[in-house]
Amino acid sequence: MKFVTFNIRYDCGEDGINNFDLRKPFILKKIQKEQADIICFQEVLPHVAVWLKENLEGYYVIGCGRGEDLRDEQSAIAYRKDCINLMKMDTYWLSDTPAVPGSRYPGQSPCPRICTEAVFEDLRCRKVFRVANAHLDHEGESPRRLALEQILKSVSTDSFFGEVPVIITGDFNMEPDAKEMEVLKAYPGFTNVTENIGVTYHGYWEGDGQCSIDFIIVRGDICCESLTKWTDEENGLYLSDHYPVCGEFSFGGAK
Repeated sequence: MKFVTFNIRYDCGEDGINNFDLRKPFILKKIQKEQADIICFQEVLPHVAVWLKENLEGYYVIGCGRGEDLRDEQSAIAYRKDCINLMKMDTYWLSDTPAVPGSRYPGQSPCPRICTEAVFEDLRCRKVFRVANAHLDHEGESPRRLALEQILKSVSTDSFFGEVPVIITGDFNMEPDAKEMEVLKAYPGFTNVTENIGVTYHGYWEGDGQCSIDFIIVRGDICCESLTKWTDEENGLYLSDHYPVCGEFSFGGAK
Protein backbone atom coordinates (compact mmCIF):
# COMPACT_ATOMS: atom_id res chain seq x y z
CA MET A 1 0.00 0.00 0.00
CA LYS A 2 1.34 3.42 -0.98
CA PHE A 3 0.56 6.09 1.63
CA VAL A 4 1.33 9.83 1.48
CA THR A 5 1.15 12.76 3.89
CA PHE A 6 0.93 16.03 1.95
CA ASN A 7 0.64 19.56 3.35
CA ILE A 8 -0.68 21.16 0.18
CA ARG A 9 -0.05 24.76 1.38
CA TYR A 10 -3.08 26.99 1.88
CA ASP A 11 -3.99 29.12 -1.11
CA CYS A 12 -2.93 32.57 0.14
CA GLY A 13 -2.24 34.09 -3.29
CA GLU A 14 1.12 35.46 -2.09
CA ASP A 15 3.49 32.73 -3.27
CA GLY A 16 4.55 34.16 -6.63
CA ILE A 17 5.50 31.38 -9.04
CA ASN A 18 4.31 28.88 -6.43
CA ASN A 19 0.77 30.23 -6.13
CA PHE A 20 -1.70 27.38 -5.91
CA ASP A 21 -3.19 28.01 -9.37
CA LEU A 22 0.27 27.50 -10.87
CA ARG A 23 0.95 24.38 -8.80
CA LYS A 24 -2.32 22.65 -9.71
CA PRO A 25 -1.13 20.91 -12.92
CA PHE A 26 2.15 19.91 -11.24
CA ILE A 27 0.30 18.37 -8.28
CA LEU A 28 -2.13 16.46 -10.50
CA LYS A 29 0.67 15.15 -12.70
CA LYS A 30 2.56 13.83 -9.67
CA ILE A 31 -0.49 12.17 -8.09
CA GLN A 32 -1.51 10.57 -11.39
CA LYS A 33 2.02 9.23 -11.82
CA GLU A 34 2.38 7.84 -8.29
CA GLN A 35 -1.15 6.43 -7.88
CA ALA A 36 -0.89 6.44 -4.09
CA ASP A 37 -3.63 4.45 -2.38
CA ILE A 38 -4.19 7.02 0.37
CA ILE A 39 -3.16 10.68 0.50
CA CYS A 40 -3.58 12.62 3.75
CA PHE A 41 -3.72 16.34 3.00
CA GLN A 42 -3.36 19.30 5.36
CA GLU A 43 -4.18 23.01 4.82
CA VAL A 44 -7.03 22.21 2.44
CA LEU A 45 -9.23 25.30 2.11
CA PRO A 46 -12.87 24.74 1.06
CA HIS A 47 -12.32 25.68 -2.59
CA VAL A 48 -9.21 23.47 -2.70
CA ALA A 49 -11.29 20.57 -1.32
CA VAL A 50 -13.74 21.10 -4.18
CA TRP A 51 -10.85 21.16 -6.65
CA LEU A 52 -9.48 17.89 -5.26
CA LYS A 53 -12.89 16.21 -5.48
CA GLU A 54 -13.34 17.38 -9.07
CA ASN A 55 -9.84 16.62 -10.33
CA LEU A 56 -8.43 13.60 -8.48
CA GLU A 57 -9.69 10.98 -10.90
CA GLY A 58 -10.20 7.62 -9.27
CA TYR A 59 -10.29 9.00 -5.72
CA TYR A 60 -12.88 9.85 -3.11
CA VAL A 61 -12.02 12.78 -0.81
CA ILE A 62 -13.36 13.04 2.77
CA GLY A 63 -13.09 15.68 5.50
CA CYS A 64 -14.67 18.87 6.80
CA GLY A 65 -13.51 22.34 7.81
CA ARG A 66 -12.03 23.08 11.22
CA GLY A 67 -14.04 26.24 11.89
CA GLU A 68 -17.10 26.69 14.06
CA ASP A 69 -19.15 26.83 10.84
CA LEU A 70 -17.35 23.70 9.50
CA ARG A 71 -15.56 25.86 6.95
CA ASP A 72 -11.86 26.86 6.89
CA GLU A 73 -9.01 24.37 6.48
CA GLN A 74 -9.52 20.62 6.30
CA SER A 75 -7.28 17.68 7.10
CA ALA A 76 -8.71 15.80 4.14
CA ILE A 77 -8.07 12.19 3.15
CA ALA A 78 -8.16 11.00 -0.46
CA TYR A 79 -8.41 7.26 -1.12
CA ARG A 80 -8.56 5.20 -4.29
CA LYS A 81 -12.00 4.04 -5.29
CA ASP A 82 -10.85 0.79 -6.89
CA CYS A 83 -8.91 -0.79 -4.04
CA ILE A 84 -9.68 1.02 -0.75
CA ASN A 85 -13.03 0.77 1.02
CA LEU A 86 -14.13 3.33 3.63
CA MET A 87 -15.71 1.59 6.63
CA LYS A 88 -15.96 4.47 9.13
CA MET A 89 -15.08 8.15 9.29
CA ASP A 90 -15.03 10.74 12.08
CA THR A 91 -13.84 14.32 12.54
CA TYR A 92 -13.10 15.65 16.01
CA TRP A 93 -11.63 18.85 17.35
CA LEU A 94 -8.33 18.70 19.18
CA SER A 95 -9.59 20.16 22.42
CA ASP A 96 -11.21 19.26 25.76
CA THR A 97 -14.55 19.29 23.90
CA PRO A 98 -13.82 17.31 20.71
CA ALA A 99 -17.44 17.29 19.56
CA VAL A 100 -17.70 21.10 19.65
CA PRO A 101 -16.81 22.66 16.28
CA GLY A 102 -14.14 25.35 16.52
CA SER A 103 -13.05 24.40 20.06
CA ARG A 104 -9.40 24.70 21.10
CA TYR A 105 -7.04 23.88 23.95
CA PRO A 106 -5.99 26.66 26.36
CA GLY A 107 -2.87 28.42 25.11
CA GLN A 108 -3.56 27.49 21.50
CA SER A 109 -3.36 29.91 18.57
CA PRO A 110 -6.66 31.33 17.22
CA CYS A 111 -6.71 28.42 14.75
CA PRO A 112 -8.91 25.45 15.71
CA ARG A 113 -7.29 22.09 14.99
CA ILE A 114 -8.99 18.87 13.91
CA CYS A 115 -8.26 15.23 13.29
CA THR A 116 -9.86 13.29 10.46
CA GLU A 117 -9.96 9.65 11.50
CA ALA A 118 -11.08 6.80 9.27
CA VAL A 119 -11.16 3.04 9.14
CA PHE A 120 -10.36 1.55 5.74
CA GLU A 121 -10.14 -1.87 4.16
CA ASP A 122 -7.55 -2.71 1.53
CA LEU A 123 -9.67 -4.77 -0.87
CA ARG A 124 -6.62 -6.48 -2.39
CA CYS A 125 -5.53 -8.20 0.81
CA ARG A 126 -8.71 -7.77 2.90
CA LYS A 127 -6.80 -5.96 5.66
CA VAL A 128 -8.58 -3.38 7.86
CA PHE A 129 -6.61 -0.41 9.26
CA ARG A 130 -7.13 2.96 10.93
CA VAL A 131 -5.82 6.34 9.77
CA ALA A 132 -5.69 9.58 11.76
CA ASN A 133 -4.71 12.74 9.87
CA ALA A 134 -4.08 16.04 11.67
CA HIS A 135 -2.38 19.43 11.53
CA LEU A 136 -1.22 20.43 15.01
CA ASP A 137 -0.93 23.95 16.38
CA HIS A 138 1.90 26.18 15.17
CA GLU A 139 2.23 28.25 18.37
CA GLY A 140 1.46 26.31 21.55
CA GLU A 141 3.74 23.57 22.87
CA SER A 142 1.14 22.40 25.40
CA PRO A 143 -1.70 22.26 22.82
CA ARG A 144 0.50 20.16 20.53
CA ARG A 145 1.28 17.70 23.31
CA LEU A 146 -2.37 17.49 24.37
CA ALA A 147 -3.51 17.07 20.77
CA LEU A 148 -1.05 14.26 20.07
CA GLU A 149 -2.08 12.49 23.26
CA GLN A 150 -5.74 12.87 22.33
CA ILE A 151 -5.12 11.26 18.94
CA LEU A 152 -3.10 8.42 20.47
CA LYS A 153 -5.89 7.74 22.96
CA SER A 154 -8.52 7.79 20.23
CA VAL A 155 -6.77 5.30 17.94
CA SER A 156 -5.94 3.08 20.92
CA THR A 157 -9.59 2.79 21.95
CA ASP A 158 -11.11 -0.62 21.34
CA SER A 159 -13.79 -0.89 18.69
CA PHE A 160 -15.66 -3.63 16.90
CA PHE A 161 -12.90 -3.54 14.25
CA GLY A 162 -10.52 -5.00 16.84
CA GLU A 163 -6.85 -4.16 17.27
CA VAL A 164 -6.13 -3.28 13.65
CA PRO A 165 -3.00 -1.54 12.31
CA VAL A 166 -2.90 2.23 12.86
CA ILE A 167 -1.31 5.04 10.85
CA ILE A 168 -1.13 8.53 12.40
CA THR A 169 0.04 11.25 10.07
CA GLY A 170 0.17 14.95 9.40
CA ASP A 171 1.99 18.21 9.92
CA PHE A 172 2.77 18.30 13.64
CA ASN A 173 4.60 21.67 13.64
CA MET A 174 7.41 20.23 15.76
CA GLU A 175 10.63 18.31 15.21
CA PRO A 176 10.96 14.58 15.98
CA ASP A 177 13.04 15.35 19.10
CA ALA A 178 10.60 17.96 20.46
CA LYS A 179 9.58 17.68 24.11
CA GLU A 180 5.95 17.21 23.10
CA MET A 181 6.84 14.01 21.21
CA GLU A 182 7.76 12.33 24.51
CA VAL A 183 4.06 11.49 24.93
CA LEU A 184 4.71 8.63 22.47
CA LYS A 185 6.64 6.83 25.21
CA ALA A 186 3.40 6.28 27.11
CA TYR A 187 1.96 4.37 24.14
CA PRO A 188 4.16 1.32 23.49
CA GLY A 189 4.06 -0.11 20.02
CA PHE A 190 3.86 3.18 18.13
CA THR A 191 6.84 3.83 15.83
CA ASN A 192 7.72 7.13 14.17
CA VAL A 193 8.88 5.85 10.78
CA THR A 194 9.74 9.41 9.64
CA GLU A 195 12.11 10.11 12.55
CA ASN A 196 15.13 10.33 10.24
CA ILE A 197 13.43 11.62 7.09
CA GLY A 198 15.22 14.99 7.28
CA VAL A 199 13.81 18.29 6.02
CA THR A 200 10.14 18.16 5.07
CA TYR A 201 9.23 21.85 5.32
CA HIS A 202 11.59 23.58 2.90
CA GLY A 203 9.81 26.88 2.26
CA TYR A 204 9.97 28.48 -1.16
CA TRP A 205 12.58 31.03 -0.23
CA GLU A 206 16.11 30.84 1.08
CA GLY A 207 16.34 31.22 4.84
CA ASP A 208 12.69 30.26 5.38
CA GLY A 209 13.51 27.99 8.35
CA GLN A 210 13.74 24.46 6.99
CA CYS A 211 12.66 21.76 9.43
CA SER A 212 11.29 18.24 9.81
CA ILE A 213 7.63 18.52 10.86
CA ASP A 214 5.72 16.01 8.72
CA PHE A 215 5.13 12.64 10.36
CA ILE A 216 3.99 9.09 9.75
CA ILE A 217 3.59 7.04 12.95
CA VAL A 218 2.44 3.42 12.86
CA ARG A 219 1.38 0.67 15.23
CA GLY A 220 0.44 -2.95 14.76
CA ASP A 221 0.79 -5.53 12.05
CA ILE A 222 2.16 -3.16 9.43
CA CYS A 223 5.65 -2.68 8.04
CA CYS A 224 7.20 0.32 6.28
CA GLU A 225 9.09 -1.13 3.32
CA SER A 226 10.40 2.21 2.01
CA LEU A 227 10.10 5.94 2.65
CA THR A 228 10.71 8.77 0.19
CA LYS A 229 10.06 12.48 -0.17
CA TRP A 230 8.46 14.00 -3.24
CA THR A 231 11.09 16.66 -3.93
CA ASP A 232 9.95 17.42 -7.48
CA GLU A 233 10.86 20.89 -8.74
CA GLU A 234 10.66 22.53 -12.16
CA ASN A 235 12.24 25.97 -12.64
CA GLY A 236 11.45 26.98 -9.07
CA LEU A 237 7.97 25.45 -9.04
CA TYR A 238 7.35 22.95 -6.21
CA LEU A 239 4.44 20.71 -5.25
CA SER A 240 4.15 22.67 -1.98
CA ASP A 241 6.29 24.43 0.62
CA HIS A 242 6.46 20.97 2.25
CA TYR A 243 7.88 17.86 0.64
CA PRO A 244 5.11 15.24 0.64
CA VAL A 245 6.31 12.06 2.36
CA CYS A 246 5.46 8.74 0.72
CA GLY A 247 5.64 5.37 2.46
CA GLU A 248 5.27 1.89 0.98
CA PHE A 249 3.58 -0.32 3.58
CA SER A 250 2.82 -4.01 3.81
CA PHE A 251 0.52 -5.80 6.22
CA GLY A 252 1.63 -8.89 8.11
CA GLY A 253 0.00 -12.00 6.74
CA ALA A 254 -1.23 -10.19 3.63
CA LYS A 255 -2.02 -12.53 0.76
